[in-house]
Amino acid sequence: MAEIEEYSVRAVERAIQILNSFDDEHPERGVSEIAEAVGLHKATAHRIITTLLKYGLIERSSNGSNYKLGVQLLELGYRVNRRMDIRQEALPYINQLGKEVDEAIDLSVFDQRQVLCIEMVQSSHALTIAASVGKRLPAHCTAGGKLFLAHFSALQLEEYLLDPLRPLTPNSFTDPVLLKEELLRIKKEGYAIDEEELELGVRAVAAPIYNHQNIMVASLSIAGPVSRISNERVKEILPKLMQTTLDISLRLGFLGKNPIID
Repeated sequence: MAEIEEYSVRAVERAIQILNSFDDEHPERGVSEIAEAVGLHKATAHRIITTLLKYGLIERSSNGSNYKLGVQLLELGYRVNRRMDIRQEALPYINQLGKEVDEAIDLSVFDQRQVLCIEMVQSSHALTIAASVGKRLPAHCTAGGKLFLAHFSALQLEEYLLDPLRPLTPNSFTDPVLLKEELLRIKKEGYAIDEEELELGVRAVAAPIYNHQNIMVASLSIAGPVSRISNERVKEILPKLMQTTLDISLRLGFLGKNPIID
């Protein structure tokens, strides 16, 4: 019984090794090539390949003699992505970023013309600024909200601009032409800054989070008083913020191309 258990584990490990032998440089392989790549006897490799073929995890290539990864793997990947909770997947990364920058961080999604905070981490400072979970803020005067607007199609943006842009501070964008210019800058740079547009004395910087379909699904923002979040501090924390949003995006299955630019 112990031998059967051990054999079963080894068989699974070998199957995983075979699947992992396919990559961008080797999208297709023959049995001999697979066996050599994973260090298996050709007959053993062929038996495992036959089983993987039966369940759609591997397919025959067009020439009939080679093999490639099967579409069933894509379906399994979609199942993983469908069950992923953005907040749950992002939280460990947000907590780590919070330790590095020690500023308030919020994770937000776009909902009904507003950004909705779904998670936040406070800083250790006595003076700290952050949206509370469940709070909604206008998109046009928040860093995360402007990121979402920058990802809109021309038609979506025009529909959004049908309603007047209400100012919250003298720095809020209320002129559609000026807002569009701001969104073009965001498209070019890949991040957004709230320059006291939501609240005087508060600056925030945000970067986008994408899913497996390269769709922006959330924004991650760092906010604080302008006395701490100076322009120099923005330059310091921005690379850490963008690396964090990239890590979260990859966790969600992001394919590595920024649709705001590419």
